[in-house]
Amino acid sequence: MKKTLMVLVSSVFLAACASSSGNGPMAMTMLAPAAAGSTAQGMVHFQQQADGSVEVTADLTGVPAGTHGFHVHDKGDCGDSGNAAGGHYNPMNMSHGAPDAAAHHAGDFGNVTADASGEVHAKFNTRSITVAAGSTSVVNHAVILHANADDLTTQPTGNAGARIACGVVTLHQMGGGM
Repeated sequence: MKKTLMVLVSSVFLAACASSSGNGPMAMTMLAPAAAGSTAQGMVHFQQQADGSVEVTADLTGVPAGTHGFHVHDKGDCGDSGNAAGGHYNPMNMSHGAPDAAAHHAGDFGNVTADASGEVHAKFNTRSITVAAGSTSVVNHAVILHANADDLTTQPTGNAGARIACGVVTLHQMGGGM
């Protein structure tokens, strides 16, 4: 039943995204618990915008209340409790930092906050990644939700702690074949 519900929710979300104002390529991932005892899961959607930015939307549940580091990691592998994803996605060889800092990893998305019900609903735009093919494409990279807040300064990870949820980003074609 739970898997059927997730498929239904994914289908509805995809249909809604197809009618959104973004007119570039779209990608997404379903985060699943990565650590023992974690219940964090949900969807992260990436929509390339006409101006070249990417709109990122995260809707997660089962997340411990509080602030959590949220990053794109280098490899598209969630094995070994998310550790197989490697470090933060950093194609430009920059230092770790806040997403609005002049120097930061392409995958440095900062933090998201879970409410008392364990839900995260975040939406932001970034120019650090693309969905379209290229040297900064998010496709085939892992998205990681961490146990702790990213302090936005500690090198190279922000001291965000364990990886509690992970998913690999895949490109989604709209129209014709869904």
